Amino acid sequence: MISRRESLGIVVVGFVMIAVGAMTARAAQKTEAEKMFEEDVIKTETGDLKITFIGHASLMFGYQGKVIYVDPVGNPAGTPVDYSKTPKADLVLVTHEHFDHLDAKAIAAVAKKGTRIVLNQSSRDQLGQGDALKNGDSTTVDGIAIRAVPAYNTTPGHEQFHPRGGRDNGYVLSIGGKTVYIAGDTEDIPEMADLKNIDIAFLPMNQPYTMTPQQVAHAVEMIKPKVVYPYHYGDTDTAELGKLLKDVKGTELRIRKMK
Repeated sequence: MISRRESLGIVVVGFVMIAVGAMTARAAQKTEAEKMFEEDVIKTETGDLKITFIGHASLMFGYQGKVIYVDPVGNPAGTPVDYSKTPKADLVLVTHEHFDHLDAKAIAAVAKKGTRIVLNQSSRDQLGQGDALKNGDSTTVDGIAIRAVPAYNTTPGHEQFHPRGGRDNGYVLSIGGKTVYIAGDTEDIPEMADLKNIDIAFLPMNQPYTMTPQQVAHAVEMIKPKVVYPYHYGDTDTAELGKLLKDVKGTELRIRKMK
């Protein structure tokens, strides 16, 4: 016969087991979501900056409970992304209006009440919402400073992809004392030499649309970032960039799945 005290103990243990089971299920669910993409964590003066590599030119940053998307696209590099399973956005950045950078459905899926969208004017014209920045313009969202910088092609015959003249944006973000450069679609333009104290740089690498490995290496020489991530690299051999940067001091090359 079970005493009242023993019965109570069984009930308490049962509740504890249910609670632990629920916590384990949530942890497992979170782990599965995290397994969808590669992630890096960068320490800043005011907390961790989590970088999620969604693919191609699509990135997600997490900082102090805020979520920032860069060029969220539903099918980057041929791999569909279900944005209903990713966190809602506090801020969305769009570099330009090409289909692999501007995706209205993806933006709608990550948006919530109060989501800020910062983009170039051509993307604003297509999307019909957001705050357009021109090259050189700055704004601040949730304490994160954002500056739009030039992005364009220079190789003869490639100018039609991303023309000179300020149509497209790259972005420089100040987050927790770290400076992050998201180049957008560009080549190794002379304006890169004006970028100072860059901690993290995302540089595109897929000619004819953006840069060759040699151009990325030149961009690294100009920018001198502490960490460089090639992205938007398609079928370009990332090992070639590794060879070009193997003797470069002060810059760490990190290769992630950003085809």
